[in-house]
Amino acid sequence: MGNTSDFDLNADIPKAPKASTEAAVLVAFYSAPDGPRLVLTKRSSTLKAHPGQVAFPGGKRDLGDKTLQATALREAHEEIGLPPSQVDILGQLPNHTTVTGFDVTPIVGWVTGAWTPSLNPAEVSELFSVPADLVTARRNFRVESRQWAGQARFYYTVPYGPYYIWGASARMLRALADAIGEEHEGSR
Repeated sequence: MGNTSDFDLNADIPKAPKASTEAAVLVAFYSAPDGPRLVLTKRSSTLKAHPGQVAFPGGKRDLGDKTLQATALREAHEEIGLPPSQVDILGQLPNHTTVTGFDVTPIVGWVTGAWTPSLNPAEVSELFSVPADLVTARRNFRVESRQWAGQARFYYTVPYGPYYIWGASARMLRALADAIGEEHEGSR
């Protein structure tokens, strides 16, 4: 499974120079009475980059972060109050390059035990979850488009109620669904 990017569905859009800003996000699942769920956030509308968009907890790698896993855990703690000690790391998805110049490493984890979310309002306006089944099945993804820089830009979406999961977050989740689909198809 290779790396992904915002350009995967947009061969005609000129690619930005090689991403130079390392970042990591936490793709955090947890057990709920109705089955496994995925933690997502809605970014604060006051942020310069991607205001109001649905995202994973995460951000830029700090100098003090020894690994990108440490970045994802630190950011999740800062943004939503998830203690790093309550996350069992399961692995990582392929890196994702964004049109804004980030090289994002999605770290997949399982949240153990209950925690009381504490949102950083400067970064996160809302915390919500979606059923794992929604984001791990390819059939739930759609390709849509918007005008960007004078031309149509295509991207994955996976809508859930009032939430519009799209762009980089949806592309990373599609990589997860692709990997799970390949695994299920290979076991038949």
